[in-house]
Amino acid sequence: MSQFILVVDDEPKVARLARDYLEKNGFRVLTAGDGQSALTMARREKPDLIILDLMLPQLDGREVCRILRRESDVPIIMLTALSEEIDQVTGLEIGADDYISKPFSVRALVARVRALLRRTRGGVRAPSIIRIAGLVVDSEKYSITFNGNPIKLTPNEFKLLYLLASRPGQTLTREQLLDDLHGAASSIDRSVDSHIKNLRKKLESASGESMIETVYGIGYRFLNIES
Repeated sequence: MSQFILVVDDEPKVARLARDYLEKNGFRVLTAGDGQSALTMARREKPDLIILDLMLPQLDGREVCRILRRESDVPIIMLTALSEEIDQVTGLEIGADDYISKPFSVRALVARVRALLRRTRGGVRAPSIIRIAGLVVDSEKYSITFNGNPIKLTPNEFKLLYLLASRPGQTLTREQLLDDLHGAASSIDRSVDSHIKNLRKKLESASGESMIETVYGIGYRFLNIES
């Protein structure tokens, strides 16, 4: 059976565009135009994933996301017309799994949907809190600490760390990481290298240890660190 997506957006053209392209790619799709309808449909229909606009009438996307997170672990991609980093961070802090800014590529949206569904593996999600030695990565609070001391990361650095730390010892290719960061593999895979470089520096500065190993010609892996 095809997977079921709920698209929530108060702009009919946006909702219709997302619905049509998702259906062409084999998904079943329902749409909602306001926050209250979104909650009603989510509770009744139990979608496999929700695409949720930030700015909605009645209940905005932030509040809908907060309520959904108290009730379920359904994967959520937040849509926002706001490109500032603080809005992306806010979406992740309240429980969204990913975000995409408007205007968006429908191909990139479908790729993000597929990537998130792969990560959640039909409802089996990575843990919300990852503890490795003194490092604690909390995806619900959107926080990273080492021995209790906070580490400040950008949204992309946080996502990369969470992806790698949730699978310690496993090599992830640049294409896999880029797919999770941007929705589709492309020729700009050096952006992953740049994010990893900055992430590695911050982790080593905080811990004094090398936590991320480069697997040359393939990608990266998070090292199994002794507690």
